[in-house]
Amino acid sequence: MQRAKNFPLYRTALGFIKDPLQQLERMGEEAGGRLMRVGLGASRPYLATDPEDVEQILRHQSDRFDRSGLYWRPIRELMTDSILDEGPGWDASKRTLQPVFSLHNTKKLTALMAEAINGAVDGLEEHARGGTPVDMLQEMYLIINETVVKVLFGDKITRAEADVMIPPLQQIVIRIAYRFLFPFMPRAVPMPGDRAFRTAVKAMDDSLFALVERYRDDPGEGNDIFTALCRASKQEGGPVDDRWIRSNLLATFGASNETTTVALTWLWPLLNGHPEVGEKLHEEARRVVGTERVRAEHLPQLQYTKQVVQELLRIFPVGWLFSRVATEDTVLSGVRIRRGDTVLVSPFVTQRMKSIWGEDARSFDPDRFEPERARGYHRYAYFPFGGGPHQCVGRHIVQAEAQLILASIFSRFRTRPVEGAEMPKPQVGLTLRPDKPIMMTLEPIQRSA
Repeated sequence: MQRAKNFPLYRTALGFIKDPLQQLERMGEEAGGRLMRVGLGASRPYLATDPEDVEQILRHQSDRFDRSGLYWRPIRELMTDSILDEGPGWDASKRTLQPVFSLHNTKKLTALMAEAINGAVDGLEEHARGGTPVDMLQEMYLIINETVVKVLFGDKITRAEADVMIPPLQQIVIRIAYRFLFPFMPRAVPMPGDRAFRTAVKAMDDSLFALVERYRDDPGEGNDIFTALCRASKQEGGPVDDRWIRSNLLATFGASNETTTVALTWLWPLLNGHPEVGEKLHEEARRVVGTERVRAEHLPQLQYTKQVVQELLRIFPVGWLFSRVATEDTVLSGVRIRRGDTVLVSPFVTQRMKSIWGEDARSFDPDRFEPERARGYHRYAYFPFGGGPHQCVGRHIVQAEAQLILASIFSRFRTRPVEGAEMPKPQVGLTLRPDKPIMMTLEPIQRSA
């Protein structure tokens, strides 16, 4: 048997305190794809970065690794028995939600999605005419939230109700950070963000349980998330009650908003250093969309826009770190993994490794995902949506939504940063949000019919 590359706490503690993402990258490069054992004080998880190991954990040996243990506890406590959990609750959730997120249904939903996106992007016109700088993260949130409400929730949530849920949702994502990074700390020990997190969860619960009460017995028709959850019956094998519906609503509403929002938000500061990418996006939008409003039929022609979204998710994967616990003894790359051992997997590290992506691995280059070139990568060199049985069921929706949003914006506006804008750093939490507002000015494009 081989031994994992050991990183004791005394070598990594200062790095994790200063910049945990940079420390993870540094260890990944030093290990060169070898399985690592990381000393974190109260625990010593393994960290797998090689695509072969990642594939074993997420796909081929997925029955030997489940989503449990300390590092999954914050998520489980927040959304027990949901699509983000494990066991019977997850089985029932996946069976209920998968038809909504199927590729077939996604194709049917894209027409509604395009209509919602066009209406939401209309809201940028006033800012553009007035030359008012806008916070792009918040603007992306508003556009995506309106799309989620119309398409995935069948308009059962009003715009006003959805707007009320945005602030607490963002607080949950941000304030859970310390519990996510230090899951071994007892609940009795106060940590930064605890009070704000509890307040935000209470606000979300007030909204979600009110919606469940309103629609539980008469969800109406439609192929949306809300209808599917309310129709689910206990005979389908899951703990279907108000809390199960609430947990899945929180999981899907949160993931649908946060994933696309955070991914697209990183584009704007990256364009400051890569104006050629912006020009290509404008050119494709002019050629494909022209003076029209973006439509579902445009999607197959938005190839470069698709590559941009893929590259954004490579450099700044929304789910940047997740864990599995071995349910039985097994072997990864010649290293014995014992039952109960925790194994961490990080798309952020694997998707930036020079041994896979070249010396310029950390640079922004959408050409990496040209179809011919992309076929040369290992299947698990790029896994922003996870993999195997727990792969994100909404991945097709995210990709299509992001492409349509960018095509709509780049066919109508040019963007430029406010004076003195700097490239933000990713802020560690459930997702990788920028650590400062990204302020941009929009300029309308004169479009001739």
